[in-house]
Amino acid sequence: MKIFLIGFMGCGKTTLGTKLAAKLTYEFIDLDKVIEARARTTIAGYFEKFGELKFREFERDTLQRFNYPENIIIATGGGAPCFFDNMEWMNKNGKTIYLSLPPKALASRLKNAKEKRPLIKDLDEDGLIRFITTKLEEREPFYKKAQLIIDGIGLTAEKIVEVLHYQNQLK
Repeated sequence: MKIFLIGFMGCGKTTLGTKLAAKLTYEFIDLDKVIEARARTTIAGYFEKFGELKFREFERDTLQRFNYPENIIIATGGGAPCFFDNMEWMNKNGKTIYLSLPPKALASRLKNAKEKRPLIKDLDEDGLIRFITTKLEEREPFYKKAQLIIDGIGLTAEKIVEVLHYQNQLK
């Protein structure tokens, strides 16, 4: 089974995804790392050189054309579900899980990692919370199309496995 983890940057997709993959003995990929390898540059570098629209097109192409193994956890970029038909494609091709967190919790997680994230690198703490709040309002309609929505506060890989078993999502 393919499990796509979606949610805002900093919600724990990569951290939890790695642990979840180990727990289920699945493979794990971070879609942003696949994009960087394909593009031979960082996400920030790609944004800077080509702009967001070209990045989103490249992201869609990478997401939808990647040769996924049968059992894999995929951590998507925060914006991936919100562009083109990516959310519909993920729902059709695997299980989608939205890791939901409120803006202040996200800001707390992101404040020390801003340099690697082109959309927030120049924001102070108040600006970061405002940015997250605004972006979440835009993105949540897409995120909420996920097959499972899980509160990210205190979330562990074990809790995700429990939810998947309870929902009869795991074979």
